[in-house]
Amino acid sequence: MGEEIAISLKNISKCFKCYIHPVDRLKEKFLPGSSRANEFWALRDINLEIPKGETVGIVGKNGSGKSTLLQIIAGILTPTTGEVIVNGRVSALLELGSGFNPEFTGRQNIFFNGRLLGLSQKEIEDRFEAIASFADIGDFIDQPVKTYSSGMFVRLAFAVAVNVDPEILIVDEALAVGDIVFQHRCMRRMRSLMDSGVTTLFVSHDSGAVKTLCNSAVMIHQGKIYFSGIPNAVIINYMKLVTETELGIESTKENSPKKQQINQQKLVTTQPARRGNRKALIKNVRLLNQLGEELTETPTLGFNEQVTLILELHIYEELQACIVGFFICDKNGNELIGSNTFEENHPIGKLEPGEQLKIEFKFHLPLRPGSYSLTVAGAENYTAMTFDWIDNAMVFQVLPPDTGKRIHALVDMPISVQVSPQKLTAIRK
Repeated sequence: MGEEIAISLKNISKCFKCYIHPVDRLKEKFLPGSSRANEFWALRDINLEIPKGETVGIVGKNGSGKSTLLQIIAGILTPTTGEVIVNGRVSALLELGSGFNPEFTGRQNIFFNGRLLGLSQKEIEDRFEAIASFADIGDFIDQPVKTYSSGMFVRLAFAVAVNVDPEILIVDEALAVGDIVFQHRCMRRMRSLMDSGVTTLFVSHDSGAVKTLCNSAVMIHQGKIYFSGIPNAVIINYMKLVTETELGIESTKENSPKKQQINQQKLVTTQPARRGNRKALIKNVRLLNQLGEELTETPTLGFNEQVTLILELHIYEELQACIVGFFICDKNGNELIGSNTFEENHPIGKLEPGEQLKIEFKFHLPLRPGSYSLTVAGAENYTAMTFDWIDNAMVFQVLPPDTGKRIHALVDMPISVQVSPQKLTAIRK
């Protein structure tokens, strides 16, 4: 394996034996050749190479094999077949408080885990204040871990994982626990580690976090790599699979894992991706500039230009109600601007097959210069399955402001600034 590769997985498979009765395990041991177990293959023929410094998101439904894959990379599980090569110190946060002794205090667990990760006593002492400050659990640092809440558990575990100078960081759903302030702190710390060249594997059901944090992504389905590539394309295909599963649509040969496992360089993310139960369909998506002109195949818009989005909705099955909306997304698929008919106080009631609606949204684009995509969608209500969802329905460019102003954030809003001189007063010590 080249020095530029952090993790190499070759033909990795993992089989678990399931016994109906506990005594069957003993009988199999003393009666060789007489298997009494049902085999469950959690992973099948996984081939994956992750370059150093890459942040890879791993997505998939519960039971797809994500956690098993991470445990094999972390060295917790041994693969049934295949070869695993890991180049670098691994810090893994796989399960809530995994590796913590519940009878030890938080302080004792910091030193215990640090030694397991290969740090010396002096190295842990040098990092202790940073770990305790990041966890921010106060005097509980000297209380037994068994008295911690789930949020305190993950605070301490994450603080240890990201402050021991890992070369490879593995995080499995840990950021779903904890308060909002801590989640933001974790995101900032992970971004800092990514920028410093730490290879990161990130499992999450938060599609926004995967699109924001990761350079690439892998979708695991039924123990195999189903799809891989840039995060937005993987998330789109993951949501499509979830929708098809809910609708009971069987995978065809064209949608098989072998067909879907494609090379990242061959992905065409501007191609629209569609999903939904098709009770109604959004047709003839149009975007007009401030002059009312329809945009061309390579549309370009001015900074903060007012645009009109026009959608035609065709009804094929009875709908009890209807919500239609849109998102403007950046190149990573993060939603920057969006709304819908319900939130804009235009509720749509019951609709019958054969009816058609024309829906118009008018809004400005105060966005940083760059490329953006349009997503449109519709559903009967917020809890119902979408009847139609189109990612990348259109891609367009936003030009820089003609004033020469530099846009430092993703969205630029009018801001009032006032600077007033103040009289300085002497400060007595």
